[in-house]
Amino acid sequence: MLIGLTDEIKQRFGSYVQKHYGHSLTQVIAEQPPKVELGDLAFPFCFELAKVVMKAPRQVAAEIVGHIGALPGVNKVHVAGPGYINVFFRRDVFFRQLFLSAKSPNQAERASNEKTILEHTNINPNKAAHIGHLRNAVLGDTFARLLRFGGEQVEVQNYIDDTGVQVADVVVGFQHLEKKTLAEVQAINDKFDYYCWDLYARVSAFYEQSTDKAELRSDTLKLIEEGNNEAAELARYVSHRIVQCHLSTMGRLGIEYDLLPKESDILHLKFWNYAFELLQEHGAIHLETSGKNLGCWIMRVGDRSSARDAKTSKASDLSEHDEDKIIVRSNGTVTYVGKDIAYQLWKLGLLGLDFFYHPFYRYPHGHVAYMTNSEGNQGVEKPSFGRGTRVYNVIDSRQSYLQNIVIAGLRALGFDAQAKRSTHFSYEMVALSPRCCEDLGIQLSDEDRQRPYVEVSGRKGLGVKADDLIDSLIERSLQEVTSRHADLPDAETRQIAIVIAVSALRYFLLKYTRNSVIAFDFREALSFEGETGPYVQYAVVRAKNIFRKVEAADPGCREADVQQAILEGKADAFLKNLDDELWKLVYLAAQLESNVRLSILTAEPAAVAKYLFTLAQAFNNFYHKHRIIAEPDPIRKRVLLALTRIIRDQLEQGLGLLGIQIPDKM
Repeated sequence: MLIGLTDEIKQRFGSYVQKHYGHSLTQVIAEQPPKVELGDLAFPFCFELAKVVMKAPRQVAAEIVGHIGALPGVNKVHVAGPGYINVFFRRDVFFRQLFLSAKSPNQAERASNEKTILEHTNINPNKAAHIGHLRNAVLGDTFARLLRFGGEQVEVQNYIDDTGVQVADVVVGFQHLEKKTLAEVQAINDKFDYYCWDLYARVSAFYEQSTDKAELRSDTLKLIEEGNNEAAELARYVSHRIVQCHLSTMGRLGIEYDLLPKESDILHLKFWNYAFELLQEHGAIHLETSGKNLGCWIMRVGDRSSARDAKTSKASDLSEHDEDKIIVRSNGTVTYVGKDIAYQLWKLGLLGLDFFYHPFYRYPHGHVAYMTNSEGNQGVEKPSFGRGTRVYNVIDSRQSYLQNIVIAGLRALGFDAQAKRSTHFSYEMVALSPRCCEDLGIQLSDEDRQRPYVEVSGRKGLGVKADDLIDSLIERSLQEVTSRHADLPDAETRQIAIVIAVSALRYFLLKYTRNSVIAFDFREALSFEGETGPYVQYAVVRAKNIFRKVEAADPGCREADVQQAILEGKADAFLKNLDDELWKLVYLAAQLESNVRLSILTAEPAAVAKYLFTLAQAFNNFYHKHRIIAEPDPIRKRVLLALTRIIRDQLEQGLGLLGIQIPDKM
């Protein structure tokens, strides 16, 4: 609502300047003045226009203010400072429009059918998901929600690397450590992703025993890529079963997917072969005929300093990443980056080939996640996936160089426009606070206890499984809810605890900017005070309770009565002269859509999380200052209740964009 009103005023100023001064403004920027008494919007375009018409900016501003006439939703327009034009909204009109739009927001609509493809999670299907994977998935899921709120058509993909070295390691473990057949693996009744977690760590130790054992990995990897053999069948079973575990884990946090593209299908359907031919034709790759990379196909990507600050790059850094430029190894196997180039071409509709599909996973409310295959469409008409106009790849910052190679591959093939619309949505790792490690029973050295955070390693078997983390959060939340509501049925208490635990986790992972390392801490995440999910949730629950209490004390002041008073203009006289303190809260509550737009433009969901915390803080201050139930003035009482509803709806909607629900009680 605020964005629409601001855009309309911008358009009026732009048209006026074009008509009366013959100048097309580069951009009509609207700023928020530092103090409410200075206005609601400040426009600095007169500084640009002054240079064109050869007048002082303040003189130009005075001319425009004197002749622009009435502006939509505006009470008055003033010249401010050396040449700003400051706008003051009509507070009664603004309040009423916000009251309506907060309940039924008008989301933006795209004028075309362009599709955004957002790829996230992408956990190697070889073991249980861990806390680091949760940050990827929560970031990706939240950004998809924000894009959809902004009117984007979004397709969420979760790439399954079922032919990678991690899956090969688990196959080595089953075949060479445990001597298990496919049937015996299928008969494992334990939590399969947990079982493979431990096996994967054992395989890593197994490789360290001798170089001969380490060669099993490359041999097994080659068998998996070739297909139609025992290793490939075992890899297929392991990866599919692990993916089901991962989807179940992410489903606990409300995270869903549209498509699960498999790396094996990129190979079997010859996507890679086609991409390989294109890269050869364009001279983007070359065959090494000497040196340590003899027999490898190498990508020409230029100096590595373009991917890392040249001032901090060392010779050792460059040599460390030489292998990253390898697209095809000397034994004929394709590296991750090679397959990802083919996959990126497909996502952008540049490959001229397509997968086959089948339903793989059905969510409780009916949404279906499809998986690719190489045999044929099964059980459905051919779905329409891929062919995106824009692509976001949510992948951690350690993969930045590899992602740069993928983009370099697009450019080498002449797809510059598509390369510009391919975004690496990077993020830093999640570690644990020393206190969190102690809570989880992880033994720490004296040195580790002094660190700000403790890194974990899935390869070494040291880490926090995502399901264990969620379970622990639920149990801790359950203790708190039970202590506050001992009279509630167990099932209801547990459901409230689940909603609070999910809120705590998602908000904690979202409130930090993507380039921040997170040190997860149970007590901080679950706190009802400070910048946490439960704190913002509680503001909504408190707002809902206000209506219940007011209605019980004053049956003639129900929510419907409040709405009627606002819509019929009974409170207009009060709202026209709304004091600055309440107006600042109204104006803050109107900025959800603006912060969503900012989050999308900067690819930074933290902006919305920070905004919601700020709004919750402001509401709690309002709650403690204004005793709404005891307010004797009926009009003021209804205005305060209407403002409470606006904030409640904005917070609830904003939390929904973060994937956070609101419990009935806390």
